[in-house]
Amino acid sequence: MDAAGDPAKTTASGRDIVVVAASAGGIEALQAVLAPLPPDLPASLLVVLHIPPTGGRALPKILDRAGWLRSAAAVDGEPLRHGRVYVAPPDRHLLVREGGVHVDHGPKQHGHRPAADPLFQSAASVYGPRVIGVVLSGMLDDGATGCAAVERAGGVVAVQDPAESAYDGMPRAALAATEHAVPLRAADLAAFITEQSRRPPGAARAPGGAGTRLEQRAAAMDPPGTWSGMTCPECGGPLNMRSGDLPPRYECRVGHIWSAASLLDGQADAVERALWVAVLRLEERVRMSERMAAGAEERGHRRSAEVFRASARESGEAVKTLRHLVEGAAPVGGEAEEPEGGDGPGRGGGRGSGTASR
Repeated sequence: MDAAGDPAKTTASGRDIVVVAASAGGIEALQAVLAPLPPDLPASLLVVLHIPPTGGRALPKILDRAGWLRSAAAVDGEPLRHGRVYVAPPDRHLLVREGGVHVDHGPKQHGHRPAADPLFQSAASVYGPRVIGVVLSGMLDDGATGCAAVERAGGVVAVQDPAESAYDGMPRAALAATEHAVPLRAADLAAFITEQSRRPPGAARAPGGAGTRLEQRAAAMDPPGTWSGMTCPECGGPLNMRSGDLPPRYECRVGHIWSAASLLDGQADAVERALWVAVLRLEERVRMSERMAAGAEERGHRRSAEVFRASARESGEAVKTLRHLVEGAAPVGGEAEEPEGGDGPGRGGGRGSGTASR
């Protein structure tokens, strides 16, 4: 591709950096957005979908078959090209640098890696008014802070209509964090992106300094803000609250960042992990106590055997209580469904026999 398709080597005639976030229920929405986009779209699309660290490798293939634009997993350092869809790899943040992409294994944000906020913030920091932010179906509020950064930098934001979204948490949070975000049906978001990609981006604004927070996490030993009285569910370190952020953000020394909603979700996960560890240790205590009781009986130490069997019974009752507690607890949030390899529709947009190229 010549320089005309390289955002770093041309003066943009429109908003040519599109950052897209999705989570639970987001695969179908992504397909609906990509299907109508034209093959000559003068923009680069970068996509983050919340997926498990060991899954999601089929996602680029699924999105590649959704429409005209080529989709592939992002490779660290590759240049940005118009008409391409860059998909965040599993367990890696996707960031934007001048003219290219950066794949980062930095700390999780909101319990996710990849997360939407780092992508949106980095794009706003580098390309300012040339950025289009799009938030699709998903739980909690990842992407809201990033959308605010895009808007502050002069970019535009659109979200999937919460009434249409399978999960409306992320779209509603993005609408609440911005002043001018536009709610649209997933099928209409493609027309919005196409129109904005051909509209002059306007004057640049200050991005607010949040765009490179992930890459600058080692610049200071302590995170900004004040001690919140809470610890990070991911690493156990103390959390500082950034009261200047709206909504407030919590950050630990390692660099894990949480909103109030994602912190609550992370705490629930941490409690569940701790309870399962307690169940495991108590079950081991039951087995060891029973072995000690059997050994004491063989040696004729009946009183000691009774003590060990009483200990086994007490531990067994505790196991039942903990199992009932942890198995009955309802999750606060959720992740996107795992993409199935080979599933998904063929290329949309009336591609037909394939006479047109990408």
